[in-house]
Amino acid sequence: MADQLSPDEKFDLITRNLQEVLGEEKLKQVLQERELKVYWGTATTGKPHVAYFVPMSKIADFLKAGCEVTILFADLHAYLDNMKAPWELLELRVKYYEQVIKAMLESIGVPLEKLKFVKGTDYQLSREYTLDVYRLSSMVTEHDAKKAGAEVVKQVEHPLLSGLLYPGLQALDEEYLKVDAQFGGVDQRKIFTLAEKYLPSLGYAKRAHLMNPMVPGLTGAKMSSSEEESKIDLLDSREDVKKKLKKAFCEPGNIQNNGVLSFVKYVLFPLHGDFCIKRDPKWGGDKIYTVFEDVEKDFAEEMIHPGDLKASVEVALNQLLEPIRKKFALPELRKLTNLAYPDPSKTRKGGKAGGGGGGEDDELVPSRLDIRVGKIISVEKHPDADSLYLEKIDMRGIESQAMLLCASIEGDPRRVEPLDPPEGSSAGDRVFVEGYESGKPDDRLNPKKKVWEKLQVDLKISDECVAQWKDKQLMTKLGQITCKTLKGGNIS
Repeated sequence: MADQLSPDEKFDLITRNLQEVLGEEKLKQVLQERELKVYWGTATTGKPHVAYFVPMSKIADFLKAGCEVTILFADLHAYLDNMKAPWELLELRVKYYEQVIKAMLESIGVPLEKLKFVKGTDYQLSREYTLDVYRLSSMVTEHDAKKAGAEVVKQVEHPLLSGLLYPGLQALDEEYLKVDAQFGGVDQRKIFTLAEKYLPSLGYAKRAHLMNPMVPGLTGAKMSSSEEESKIDLLDSREDVKKKLKKAFCEPGNIQNNGVLSFVKYVLFPLHGDFCIKRDPKWGGDKIYTVFEDVEKDFAEEMIHPGDLKASVEVALNQLLEPIRKKFALPELRKLTNLAYPDPSKTRKGGKAGGGGGGEDDELVPSRLDIRVGKIISVEKHPDADSLYLEKIDMRGIESQAMLLCASIEGDPRRVEPLDPPEGSSAGDRVFVEGYESGKPDDRLNPKKKVWEKLQVDLKISDECVAQWKDKQLMTKLGQITCKTLKGGNIS
């Protein structure tokens, strides 16, 4: 196909559905002379989920346009990012990522022989690369390094030096992989601009950058490997897919932050060129759409019911996942999965295998609590008491018993403040305790076990007005939870 395309047609295919492109003229110039060399990197941290089909579909576009594509398994970056991947698991996770990414590409019909797969530590530990890291470190300010990684590297109150190195290493990868362009999510824009600023200072060429939009997760916020409720895992069963889609945020007529609709736009349409809404004949029967804008328009006008959209996406998604499930049903890949991602429930002290259960011997850990950001819609004075009660809390469609967490000062009932999530948070964002990001919350807290009551004792406000559990911060993916003034207060 690529041989039959003009340079302009290749450019259109390479850039379709992207949110932003830096260096368009450079891309066009290269395409006039030869095929484009581009790389996509992924840090080998949490398990890849269905949002990874978004970059996979773009990689398919790159190959159709004749690009030379390199996929980087960034194992060293996974460790540098606040040790999201323990050193002893790095090799296993690279193997897992390689198997699952190849399975994804095969499921959408991408020929693997046209791709080049590289592991970061194969060249990032070399003498030349290490020297360039030192050279770059002598030029990049702490401010620029921290700013560049703000949306990618995990943000904590006392960041490790490794997190500041992360953006610079990603910039150097462009030179050492000998590419014309780097492809990634728009959340990496600041790293891309850092690369454009500093690589020429080392005598290296400035590259172009291709950016995908960030696809909303099932809760309406960004789909994240560390937030179980926001994502569908590539190995989830058909039953799990149905259950998660059923709970997904998909408000009638709302096309903003709609993860189900975004999956249709950025995965299903690029791969298939059409999309079928399946529905009962009494509601008009099946309808095939050949343009996404028509799907979006009909959903906005409530001509497509959220239940029909979810059911139709479920069918299409299972078609993509089934080859991956079959591949990972092989004994050697089941073993690899269990080794690369050990079940946290089996590492609890005296614990029993089996997630989220609240068994008698389960360790009391804060990951058992399902705490979410909520938006207060209205507040009214209680008719029978000198206090306030909440009329409504928006949890972005998540089924939950809403309870507002507040800071208070013991002995002073008038001093109460709600906790504040980081700026930019959305209703439904998961709140977790630092160091307990990956645990699965209990499906339902057993009141006889008093799990909340026992954990709540250690919830406090620090002298810096940061919410903590046993001196570890309460956080969302955007940063720490705070209150305005109640230093040393209790949380209840």
